[in-house]
Amino acid sequence: MQDIVIGIDVGTGSARAGAFTLDGRMLGQASQAIRAWRPAPDHVQQSSDDIWSAIAAAIRGALSGLGEVAIRGLGFDATCSLVVLDSAFRPVTVSPDGAPGQDIIVWMDHRAADQAARINAGEHDVLRYVGGRVSLEMQMPKLLWLREHLPESFDRAAHFFDLPDYLTWRATGSTTRSLCSTVCKWTYLGHENRWDEGFFRSIGLGVLADEGFARLGTTILPPGARVGTLQPQAAAELGLPAGIPVGASAIDAHAGGLGVIGAALPGDPALNRRLALVGGTSSCHMAVAPEPRFVPGVWGPYHSAMLPGLWLNEGGQSATGALIDHVITTHAAYPEERARAEAAGQTIYQALNARLERLAEGLDHPARLTAGLHVMPDFHGNRSPRGDASLSGMISGLTLSATADDLARLYLATLQAVAYGTRHIIETMNRQGYAIDTVLACGGGTKNPVFLREHADATGCTLVLPREPEAILLGAAMLGAVAGQAFGDLDQAMDSMSGAGETIRPDPAAQRYHDRKYAIFKEMYEDQMKYRKMMMNRPGE
Repeated sequence: MQDIVIGIDVGTGSARAGAFTLDGRMLGQASQAIRAWRPAPDHVQQSSDDIWSAIAAAIRGALSGLGEVAIRGLGFDATCSLVVLDSAFRPVTVSPDGAPGQDIIVWMDHRAADQAARINAGEHDVLRYVGGRVSLEMQMPKLLWLREHLPESFDRAAHFFDLPDYLTWRATGSTTRSLCSTVCKWTYLGHENRWDEGFFRSIGLGVLADEGFARLGTTILPPGARVGTLQPQAAAELGLPAGIPVGASAIDAHAGGLGVIGAALPGDPALNRRLALVGGTSSCHMAVAPEPRFVPGVWGPYHSAMLPGLWLNEGGQSATGALIDHVITTHAAYPEERARAEAAGQTIYQALNARLERLAEGLDHPARLTAGLHVMPDFHGNRSPRGDASLSGMISGLTLSATADDLARLYLATLQAVAYGTRHIIETMNRQGYAIDTVLACGGGTKNPVFLREHADATGCTLVLPREPEAILLGAAMLGAVAGQAFGDLDQAMDSMSGAGETIRPDPAAQRYHDRKYAIFKEMYEDQMKYRKMMMNRPGE
């Protein structure tokens, strides 16, 4: 009977499960879509019951046809979304229209902009450990919004979970939280093992301190530590035997970091030179150091939030895959191009990549197709390093033409803009002690060869893909492997289960071109700030 571990990953649009051997080989995987509701502008909500049902379907699909196996452990990762339950662990609505069952405020929800601004105005010491400013994607602004706008839901709530920790509770019945979520999204001071009581009182959430933080979690373990075992009811729902060890969870991007950052590489570049890029609906950029590094506009430093004993810095882009999809699907040429791609058995991305290849014939490098077309990619605000959710997107160089060729060029310019955002994050980190020149990339976006090429050329970094493309699922499985004592710790799990795959090196011929476009990328931000200042209300208007 073969020993396996199962990783469960809940992203923004789907729940996935993967079955892995203890040397990191995937034996099976499956995915199930999850629902989202948008009852008002900047509001995005989900249902914890819907997500759990999707997980059950994904696990059954991943194990289908494997035969008899011994499951050593389960690991969960998910988006850093807020789940609200009552004292009987029933869903509490987070919707302004009171919709029952919608008990999750999704990470990308921007309803708490005012609350985030007020928190940041206080310049609290705890904010030093989230890059200097709390993001409206984090949980403190969302909790404050709930208290101010849905006080009945706030008062009725007995449990505020990060989604990954909700999943380990649903599996085991334990309300233990993970250091990964609490440190990265809840302002828990992992290096001091405490909540900052004064901070909560000063921002208007003192009631949580009065209760001894019982609603947020009082038992907090590092990722992969054994939370408990799969309980009979959860086992029946998931189609698994009871008693399987379950590891403390991770945020989805951080599971991806576990799946790639420790891989053995030629020349063995030190951790100080490595960045884990996890690309999906949004992107995260993670680097670790033995000492705390305070990087302006980059989240952290977070102690032991991903790897025990190391400090994590986390950059990010609020919209990458979502931005690329938006640019493509809203273009006038999209319906016809999608139909043409489907008829040829291609995805729209494959079709656009092929069109770019034809358009670039005779050029020294394809990037030159966008010499007159420039994109500022902050359509959903800027997570890092500007830390400004109010920023918006800009496009320079549009004409009256809207052909398929125009769509392809705009798609390429958007990919380049996303890559320049990554370059901006890397440069900011490197000014604070890192020497990043190697990017270990995983996630949905990294399955696109043009995305990868433009990132290598625009950043000047070597890109390394993981041996196992589903590195986020692999990272989740590592959590289960450690919980099930297949390995003594996460370092051993990474050594045994992860490995490097394809390497993509930057093209020196494209460097000067990208340097010029990157300068324009930064200038577009200055232009937006200038326009904003010019349009400020003045007395008498």
